[in-house]
Amino acid sequence: MGKTFVLTNLAASLARAGHRVIAVDADLEGANLHTCLGVPRPPVSLADFVAGREEDLGKLVLDTKLAGLQLIAATHANLGAPQPGQVRRVRLMRALRALDADFVLVDLGAGTHASVLDYFLVADQGVVVVAPEPTSVENAYSFLRAAFYRRLRLAMAGHGVRKLVAEAMDQRNDRGIRTPLDLLREVQTADPVEGARFVRTMQSFQPRLVVNGVRSAEDVRLGFAVRSVCRKYFGIEAEYVGYVNHEESARRSVLAKQPLLEFRGDADAAVYLQRVAHKLCQLAAAGGGP
Repeated sequence: MGKTFVLTNLAASLARAGHRVIAVDADLEGANLHTCLGVPRPPVSLADFVAGREEDLGKLVLDTKLAGLQLIAATHANLGAPQPGQVRRVRLMRALRALDADFVLVDLGAGTHASVLDYFLVADQGVVVVAPEPTSVENAYSFLRAAFYRRLRLAMAGHGVRKLVAEAMDQRNDRGIRTPLDLLREVQTADPVEGARFVRTMQSFQPRLVVNGVRSAEDVRLGFAVRSVCRKYFGIEAEYVGYVNHEESARRSVLAKQPLLEFRGDADAAVYLQRVAHKLCQLAAAGGGP
């Protein structure tokens, strides 16, 4: 009950504020967004686009019980090849941007598969949900590092520098490159022009952080700690956009297959989720994006 719970309620909050929202489940190997939104048996899903059965992504959009909130589910995937290949993935990312909505929220799978990283990087705002647990924090750092290196590989023009980035992705590489800042020094030495491009790429990479399941003041401070580590060791400016406290009503809302905002809108966690949604709206407006 982590990222999907948070996305479900952010989508509900935006819809209740009057925005047209489409929530997309891109976790083809563990689809459950439809369940959280109370859509028990989606007749079509993103898997139909991935398999080439449907070319128009808009035809896969389904209504939910909440006005203004629609869904693209991810059920019935081909478990032998659930993720789209590179060409199909590019078409999907373009199609997501073309959807008729004020906000498109994409629920990603876990891990650092190329498809997960690409969806995260193409978004106007990439949100990382962290739980106050050592394993979750480690996974968050690994994901952010992998996402940043993938963006670098796509941004760097020189073949030699791209090769250097690929080498740095092996955390036990012979050059001793352990962090993006280590890599920056190597790139600046090898090619000052590419070094300047590296810095611009680093400055444009600004992931958002949400801490879910907060039980104490120490848990609240986790977001600031992660942001500090990202700045010190990665050279990345991450934005801590808020936290969601732990409470039993959140679990019960999932069992009821409803967003918490609908199940119990006066719950503290529901209030905090609405604050996060409002903050993301402010950031979107400041950036001039959708």
